[in-house]
Amino acid sequence: MASFSKPRPEAAVGVNQPTGNLDVVINVDPNTTDHDVSESKFEAHHISEPKTESSDVESISKDAQAGVQKIEAVTSVWTKPQLIAAYVIIWLIYFITSMQEVVLRALNPYVTSAFHLHSLTAAVGIMSSIIGGLTKIPLAKILDTWGRPQGMTLSLSIWVIGYIMMAGCNNVQTYAAAQVFSSVGSQGVSYCMTVFIADTSTLKNRALMLSFATSPYVITTWLGGPISQSVLAGPGWRWGFGIFTIVIPVVVLPLCALFFWNQHKAKKAGLILSSKTSLSLATVKNYAIEVDLIGIIILAAGMALFLLPFSLYSYQADEWRSPMIICMITFGVLLLVAFAIYERSFAPVTFIPFNLLMDRTVFLAGIMFVFVFFNSAVWGSYFFSMLQVVWNLNVTQASYVSAIYRVGSCLWCLLVGVLVRWTGRFKWLAVYFAIPVDMLGIGLLIHFRQPGSDIEYIIMTQIFIAFAGGTIVLCGELAMMAPSDHQNIAVIIAILNLFCSIGSAAGGTVSAAIWTGTFPVALRKYVPSDVDVSSIYASLVTQLSYPVGSPAHEGIAKAYGEAQRYMLIASLCLLSGALISAALWRNIKVKDLKQVKRCVF
Repeated sequence: MASFSKPRPEAAVGVNQPTGNLDVVINVDPNTTDHDVSESKFEAHHISEPKTESSDVESISKDAQAGVQKIEAVTSVWTKPQLIAAYVIIWLIYFITSMQEVVLRALNPYVTSAFHLHSLTAAVGIMSSIIGGLTKIPLAKILDTWGRPQGMTLSLSIWVIGYIMMAGCNNVQTYAAAQVFSSVGSQGVSYCMTVFIADTSTLKNRALMLSFATSPYVITTWLGGPISQSVLAGPGWRWGFGIFTIVIPVVVLPLCALFFWNQHKAKKAGLILSSKTSLSLATVKNYAIEVDLIGIIILAAGMALFLLPFSLYSYQADEWRSPMIICMITFGVLLLVAFAIYERSFAPVTFIPFNLLMDRTVFLAGIMFVFVFFNSAVWGSYFFSMLQVVWNLNVTQASYVSAIYRVGSCLWCLLVGVLVRWTGRFKWLAVYFAIPVDMLGIGLLIHFRQPGSDIEYIIMTQIFIAFAGGTIVLCGELAMMAPSDHQNIAVIIAILNLFCSIGSAAGGTVSAAIWTGTFPVALRKYVPSDVDVSSIYASLVTQLSYPVGSPAHEGIAKAYGEAQRYMLIASLCLLSGALISAALWRNIKVKDLKQVKRCVF
């Protein structure tokens, strides 16, 4: 989310200096009386056509960065029909985004199986989780300095490149790299839309606007499975990705065009003065310093080198004793230490505002997100495959069961929002309801996620986890945003995503380590001796080829159950850390907080 501030009423003339290839916004505040302008007046002003050029100019905050000033200028010339059109387009973009997430999750094990590396299902998402989270930080800077439509167009380009690479990949390495591009692009577009919603909504309406924008998740959850199954049964998984290379630009480009058109209108109205500076090594260097590029690269490299060996060691002849595995872990640890030293002592600009991050509630909310996303990634990485193998569900049915969390959490969050608005507090929901219920659900899964259990019990536990998970995420977001002022909301949301990505990457790593350490051993123990264990381990298609009730199928199901039991035990242990973190938050009353901002809804 981005921030707005009230225009200053004092008389002043200010010109923002360009940073790189940026437009400059000229602020001219005529003499006015020194009084507060109510938020309702701003709303009335922005939902109608601007009346005079001078009123538009004075409404722009001269203290804001260039990208923020641009969006303020755009909202000054924005019309109500255009705003409604923008939200309709955002809804359509989220519709496609949520659908591609379901399809990607369904196709992922079939892609890795096509290259006989099904065990790398979790590993291919580790790098995309790490880099996808880290890129939110420089993207936040791009939005604030370069502009909203520019950042969205850049994210769209990266997203499409990722899907083109997926459709044409010939090995797991290319597929993993493609997932990085796709994750960075799709998360970037979603982040840009979140910032736009913050730019164009009041604080009291923000939750409603965000709920409206993400409501397609409830619909597409039930569409992604049949689409995935149709693709696998028809043209194949490559066309599953190829379709989105066409659809994604079709739905995203109209929003970019709408942004650029209104930016052009703002320039014609004299609110934005176009001024270019030449591209040189000096400007590139200055921008790299502003986004702390060195720190981001060190952190990404350190996390990747430290986490990936846990899912790759089983492919080395010497396993943990392999020189490559030892070197990756060693250099990963050294780079993480180097990152901490660099950020503390040498970085000209740190990409994390440590003074805000060190707030007790903000920091512990971030730690809670690490534990929570770690928890879901540990038991979730191979859950989709298990649903098909152990309970004999097809792709559509498995997608429905795995999507219970998304649907349940989205719907439940509406009630949670009402409770927070009514009580004015959120800590009690996390500590006394959400995390304990999540722990109950995971504990029940340890018993029920075994061969022979009825699928109804799996569905029941998924509902528990959905209600708990939606509450946890909403309360955690409030815990991170409430202590900060509005100017830092965008970077706080970016840091929140970083914590989530770290948790997902670490959880996927542990899941892959447990899988590679237990599943092949269990297969050798449970399947008949004449069955090729290596082919079963390498391919989901091979696992599904054995008929239900056969000795080989029963052995595979038992192996899944044993691996999942270890994963769920690790997950439950991590949730205790989330409970402790949430218990140490300050009991902030959000009713007492007021963030005043210019807006249009």
